[in-house]
Amino acid sequence: MRSLLFAPASHPRHSEKVFGCGADAAILDLEDAVAIADKPAARGRAAAALAVRRRGRTFVRINALETEFAFGDLLEVVRPGLDGIILPKAQSAEDVALADWLVGQLEREHGLAPGAVELLPIVETARGVMNAATIAARSRRVRRLAFGAGDYVNDVGAEWTDGEEALALARLQVAAAARAAGLAPPIDTAHTNIADAGSLERAARRARTYGFGGKFCIHPSQVAAVNRAFTPGEAEVARARRIVAAFGEAERRGLAAIRVDGALVDYPIALRAARMVRAVDEVRDGTAA
Repeated sequence: MRSLLFAPASHPRHSEKVFGCGADAAILDLEDAVAIADKPAARGRAAAALAVRRRGRTFVRINALETEFAFGDLLEVVRPGLDGIILPKAQSAEDVALADWLVGQLEREHGLAPGAVELLPIVETARGVMNAATIAARSRRVRRLAFGAGDYVNDVGAEWTDGEEALALARLQVAAAARAAGLAPPIDTAHTNIADAGSLERAARRARTYGFGGKFCIHPSQVAAVNRAFTPGEAEVARARRIVAAFGEAERRGLAAIRVDGALVDYPIALRAARMVRAVDEVRDGTAA
């Protein structure tokens, strides 16, 4: 998943449009995009949207577990048509365990297969970043992590600049935690400057260099740029294929360090190329997670 586009569940028109904007997944939002007074009604609108069969994956972002709304959110939206729950402000393995248990009960209640609903925790506080490794490893429902910068910089008192220097350490910790737990590459924070396409492109490419595989979007105009940023170019993929082929031949001859296109290739470079080729092929075959 490269692009995951949010739409407020409280606005039926937005909830309908989110499915046709080219994003890899749609997120019906019950949290930040919904006013407190509208939260109970938004649950029913999200459930109604889930009842309509559409192409693509559909997630719902519930309110944080510490709020009075989270339990009601889960009761309403864990049903057929839901692919996953976005769990905001995940701060500990205990948060994941609680959400896992609740979702499991509701799966049984609605006749869903055990484990059918994914949990996607957003790590967006200092405590969450420090606990990212245990959050990532707590449940089989967790297939990837996400990082949320807005709440994170508020929590630590940092400044979110165009260069995003304050996000570097947190991004690395989230990416490392995901990799250590054997998860898919994590999802990066939404970019709030909708009008500046250039800063979005830079942020997305920067996140990719940290090991992220996709990015949240908050406006349809962001989807195409995010998809481009997290999709290897044809030349990049072609070079990766040359590396895989050449290194495989070298191994058969007992060599573990060769030159491809004038650059040194050893095991780390070859493994990275193989991972890229595998990921691209999975997307083309429709088998990517």
